[in-house]
Amino acid sequence: MNIRLLSRLLGILSVLIGGFMVFSLPWSMPGLGHRSGPWEASGFERDGFQALVSSIIVCLAVGGLLFWLGRSASGKLYRKEAMAVVGLSWVLATVLGALPFYMSGTGRGPAVKISSRELRPLIANGTWQWISTWHQGPALDDDEYAVLAAIAGSSANSRGLPADQLVGTSQIDDAEEVFARLKRDPAWEDVLLLPGEGSAPSDRASNYRIRWVHMTVCDALFESQSGFSTTGASVISDLEDPDEVPLCILFWRSSTHFLGGLGIIVLFVVLLGQGSAGKTLMRTEVPGPSAEGPAARMQHSAWAFAAIYVALNAMLTLILVIQGMSLFDALCHAFGTMATGGFSTWNTSLGHFNSPAIQYTVIVFMILAGTNFTLLYWLVLRQPGRLLADVEWRTYMILIGVVTLVILAAAIPRGDEGFFSSLEFRFRTSLFQVVSVMTTTGYATSNFDSWSHIGRLVLLMLMFVGGCAGSTGGGLKVIRHVLMARILWIGVEKVFHPRVVRPLRLGGTTETSEQELKYNVLVYLAVIVALFVFGWLVVVAVEPDWTWGNNSSNKLIDSASAVAATLNNIGPGLGIVGPVRNYSEFSGVTKMLFVWLMMLGRLEIWPIIVLFAPRFWKDQ
Repeated sequence: MNIRLLSRLLGILSVLIGGFMVFSLPWSMPGLGHRSGPWEASGFERDGFQALVSSIIVCLAVGGLLFWLGRSASGKLYRKEAMAVVGLSWVLATVLGALPFYMSGTGRGPAVKISSRELRPLIANGTWQWISTWHQGPALDDDEYAVLAAIAGSSANSRGLPADQLVGTSQIDDAEEVFARLKRDPAWEDVLLLPGEGSAPSDRASNYRIRWVHMTVCDALFESQSGFSTTGASVISDLEDPDEVPLCILFWRSSTHFLGGLGIIVLFVVLLGQGSAGKTLMRTEVPGPSAEGPAARMQHSAWAFAAIYVALNAMLTLILVIQGMSLFDALCHAFGTMATGGFSTWNTSLGHFNSPAIQYTVIVFMILAGTNFTLLYWLVLRQPGRLLADVEWRTYMILIGVVTLVILAAAIPRGDEGFFSSLEFRFRTSLFQVVSVMTTTGYATSNFDSWSHIGRLVLLMLMFVGGCAGSTGGGLKVIRHVLMARILWIGVEKVFHPRVVRPLRLGGTTETSEQELKYNVLVYLAVIVALFVFGWLVVVAVEPDWTWGNNSSNKLIDSASAVAATLNNIGPGLGIVGPVRNYSEFSGVTKMLFVWLMMLGRLEIWPIIVLFAPRFWKDQ
């Protein structure tokens, strides 16, 4: 193993990540960092700016140190080194990408978890700890519960409530006294904030508030890996409060999607990789069982893929600006769409804009993002026949159409609008959510967790399909399902025609390495199933029932959907991790499990698994 060469390449990656952080700095200025529609200006985002600058310095320092350690590297990059570079690069990127979240003190959510009247609230056990935990607080009477529920459940829970609204909302005459009494309890002393207490902007200094928990190390690593792996799962409860979540940090959050979309290693191939080195890197990094580029030289392929990726991002940004988004929103949502990531700048995701034009536009670009970039390359060269002749792409489009019709017919409840307007809305909502889940983007325009059981089941099954091989989409990939269907049919035919030799054909051609292909597909599917079951068992065993409150009966299905959503890089799941919820309520151990699953899903298992094999690091 050429350790010095690995060190030099990892040093280059560190510098690249630090360089990309620079583009987030301008959004800390009040003149640039704004969303579409009305919002409250928070002035210069000092905490976010300082966190980004500190993170850039750390990235450059780590990069300089690693590059210095590998200064005398020589030799070629072979398969083992290429797999090590891919695996270690994603680990390093996750750690460096987490620095802005942690250093900025980005707010994760209120330090109180209230499930129901029957259950006691859960209080964060220290906002300064690296791994945040929850413990059960003292029992509350009805008045105390009502006051806390009014503040924690308000539309702006990080801002709290002024005295008049606190009384009016909780319908308690002495709400201020109830709050003060809770404040005198040692269990609540560090959690509740009286007017004038603690550092707060002027618009909330006179409010009764619940302290927000800053992102811990586990939270920051989760958010970083979710961005780079283009999963789109989040632990942040309120994206719309710039005082708790600086806009420059939100932009960095979406920038991790841009970097992870086509693959960090593609940058290496663009800058360095030629010959066998670039070919090995691309085969290891680009997802799917078929990662051949459109040209003989892998560096040329990487340049072509990167150019198409950047061009589509720019095109979508321009269209979204024309359709009414601000530049900030347009860039962030373009990054999330083309990377099939799903990070938004609003709590209600793309549903915030309530624009059919924006939704149809994003649908088209999500479909493009889930298409094999080799086919897009030929499309750019005016050879659309290659796209239409591709069996994987045809299956991909047929699945989108069929599942959309199933959802339209059986999943979405009818609205109160007229028949035709309701039909168009239901069709758009069905199509958007099917494309979003199948391409593993994870955007939402409605709460699909409130749909019928058949609709929720279909979407859960769709999480295991994914986009096309060679796309930015995650999941198992459509081509593997096509191959699996062919393999199963050949096996069934062997039962009643044992002497028939039926070659495995794909796209009209016979696969020359048929046995190896069958082995790879079956082994990969078996490993994915094993990882899913293992992750499901761990979540069920580790997470206490009170994480679900009075809905603990949903623990099994919610845990399964959370594992499926992270392993397949979807983002939102069902129940506690549905499109209107997030992953903040899970324990630190479970979040680190999800970090591992997201990385395994993005890199298709092997580049991460081999890092734990001692024989892998031996010279021979």
